[in-house]
Amino acid sequence: MAKDQLVQQSQIDLESWGKDRGVKYFMVNFTDLLGAQRTKLVPLRGIAKMQEGGAGFAGFAGGLDYTPAHPDLLVMPDADMAIQIPWQPDIAWVPGNPVMNGEYSAQAPRNVLRKQVADAAELGLHFKIGVEPEFSLLSPDGRSLADELDTKPKPCYDQQSMMRNYHIIREISEYMLELGWGNYQNDHEDANGQWEMNWDFDDVLKMADQLSFFKFMVKYVAEKHGMRASFMPKPLPELTGNGLHAHISAWDAMGDDAKTNLFAGNDDTPTGRYGLSETGKHFLGGLLDHGSGLTVICCPSVNSYKRIGAPATASGSSWAPTSITWAGDNRTHLVRVPGGGRMELRLPDGAANPYLMPAVIMAAGLNGIRNKSDPGEAQEIDMYAEGHKVKNAPPLPHNMLDGLRRYEEDTVLTDAMGAEFTTAFLKKKHAEWRDYATHFTEWERENTLDI
Repeated sequence: MAKDQLVQQSQIDLESWGKDRGVKYFMVNFTDLLGAQRTKLVPLRGIAKMQEGGAGFAGFAGGLDYTPAHPDLLVMPDADMAIQIPWQPDIAWVPGNPVMNGEYSAQAPRNVLRKQVADAAELGLHFKIGVEPEFSLLSPDGRSLADELDTKPKPCYDQQSMMRNYHIIREISEYMLELGWGNYQNDHEDANGQWEMNWDFDDVLKMADQLSFFKFMVKYVAEKHGMRASFMPKPLPELTGNGLHAHISAWDAMGDDAKTNLFAGNDDTPTGRYGLSETGKHFLGGLLDHGSGLTVICCPSVNSYKRIGAPATASGSSWAPTSITWAGDNRTHLVRVPGGGRMELRLPDGAANPYLMPAVIMAAGLNGIRNKSDPGEAQEIDMYAEGHKVKNAPPLPHNMLDGLRRYEEDTVLTDAMGAEFTTAFLKKKHAEWRDYATHFTEWERENTLDI
């Protein structure tokens, strides 16, 4: 079995850990190329064998680019990340690292992220990330809002809606607090039926696992109460889309050993005036250099492109970026730098793969650090109203096919993400685009029937 060089071997014995906590089953989990979670339910008596040799999956059936002729995909549980499910405490959810033929699968999203973690560590950088997941509470068929009274034209932070949906938000919040995530605020967002919940930022791999579990948890709680929770970027056409803003910083160590934020600085330069060090400046430059290339991983669905670059919604703003620019505390740009040695990438949406999204952000930013990329001056304007005044502000890709092409053309980014991953990802996503392109829509009937 391949030796893990990227994360320290766990000191946790899952069988003993489970016995101590009354766990009877383990959901050994991995996330596929398109972001779906795959799992096997392993009884307590079998988890020691799985921890040693992996839980077996057929990679072809599990959403990776393998054929039925390939051998078993063995998912090695990462015991340090095991979560006892708060609403079903006899089950533990544990993410794993897929292995095939004694080597870590280079196309498995969690392994792609772990490679970026290792690459960053070689530069003395240990990334932490905070996320702002937005989701919509819909009817079970997904065609309308679950809360029929949520109809205000500007519903953001609406107090009455919070009380009507308090039972949903409270339950999720209590689970996060029980898990020790540090949930610190929850709010009704800009769209009717849209919610956001925030918790403490953490090491990038840990946060990716938490985000995966969060989506699982939110969907469960919504279904329990007769609703459907959707992270779809644009579930209802007239309303603001579901973003997944990512706040990034780099530190001198992982976990509680981290003492110094390496992105924090203060000098008389365009980025220094916004609280970024030289390292932070170059990382920001990398995000801008590769803004087009990283879009299709941060915005991976056909529906994603109905959110970015969209016109104003019913509330008066899309809150999504349109072009590749940065500014200070200004939410109309691709990257917002609010101070404190961090930057917010506003590109990702709710469809983003929890592992691939931070991986491609790191890949772009690390290349910026290596090449000392310069992001230039901040553009302190309202990009929605005055964006036409900005020179050299490339637009974001307009659809998924454009996004795939921009990623494929960005050979620095594809090399950093890995050849095997890139081949598998592009194959899956091009197939998805072809399937979409052959779908007959009502728009075609209404606009071209009589041509």
